[in-house]
Amino acid sequence: MAKGEQDQGAERPYRVLSLDGGGMRGIYTAAFLGRLTDQFSRIRSESALDLGRSFDLITGTSTGAIVGCALAVGRPMTEVLALYREHGPKIFPHRITGKRSAIYRASQGSRFVREGDKALRDALRGVLHDITMIDVFEGRGISLAIPTVLMSEHRAWVFKKTPKSGVRDDHYPLVDVCMATSAAPIYRSLAAIDDPNAPGGPKQVFADGGLWANNPIMVGLVDALTVAPPDRPIEIYSLGTCPRPEGDHLDAERAHRSMLDWSLGADVAPLSISAQEFAFDHMARLLTNAISDCGRSIRRVRFPNKPVPASMMPYLALDDTRPEAMDRLVGQAHTDADLTKSACDDSNSADGRMIRQLMHDLPAMPATGAVWRPASTDKQKG
Repeated sequence: MAKGEQDQGAERPYRVLSLDGGGMRGIYTAAFLGRLTDQFSRIRSESALDLGRSFDLITGTSTGAIVGCALAVGRPMTEVLALYREHGPKIFPHRITGKRSAIYRASQGSRFVREGDKALRDALRGVLHDITMIDVFEGRGISLAIPTVLMSEHRAWVFKKTPKSGVRDDHYPLVDVCMATSAAPIYRSLAAIDDPNAPGGPKQVFADGGLWANNPIMVGLVDALTVAPPDRPIEIYSLGTCPRPEGDHLDAERAHRSMLDWSLGADVAPLSISAQEFAFDHMARLLTNAISDCGRSIRRVRFPNKPVPASMMPYLALDDTRPEAMDRLVGQAHTDADLTKSACDDSNSADGRMIRQLMHDLPAMPATGAVWRPASTDKQKG
């Protein structure tokens, strides 16, 4: 497809990128996006492509927010891959593998989560620096919607900057936002961050957005409908984190599980993630179809869209930082990206045509990342 293949008279769709949570499985997300954009950058004879700039809105939960914010500021996916590989073992210094490891973890108090909290903040600052929500909106033209949970009220909270969201979240640093949305109970500390609207006041405490929106596609759809003009088509690109091909075949006796049988709660998180991924994706499919039938053009594509090989099962834990686990996730991401590229080459694939057009609309950028100056940087220097 040539760069100008899209109808010249057609307005570019309002595009949304939705990235699921999944702990260390975020390395799959970064590897998938890096592989796919790299292939198209070579086809177009460009050093690299700025994937973030082609989206009007990026929504991501937990590890998906980390990848999404890196894209929003124009960092190459190689940096994000390095973040997981180099800092993952420090972020998750102890892997929960069953009852015994859960008991050992419980006996250690907050030591492991304290270590992981510091390691993650240091890693994020290396990629996102001091960039804020308003910096991304004004400097890059990208809206953000990042789900989390406000602990003081036990309610859903979305860190948001869109043309209609107001100013509440403008000055939150992306590092703090990512800390908040990825604060998975049991696995990590809750996130205690400063409120930029009340300097010197008490810190706000947040928990992982995956508790209610691990697949944030519905968050992205609602904001797109709120912001995009009624006559502008909407496209949503939704990416999972190599979902677990799982299920429990239980007899009546094994249904009586105690806390220990749930590894003191650690086994509940993967169950919640899998259930949400399926439910939210299907709700979004039904809703977009219904709205499209009423005359509003909305298209969505979900990838990967095939079952994950059963051989991947031993490597899909949220806190698995073993080198072999990361290698397997990256390898599976490359395989899935190659299959997606094949769909792009298939003229009979509607999803392939949609992704191919996106890739040809991406602006070029240097291989080292996008070049731009956040407004907050100028203010600090002044």
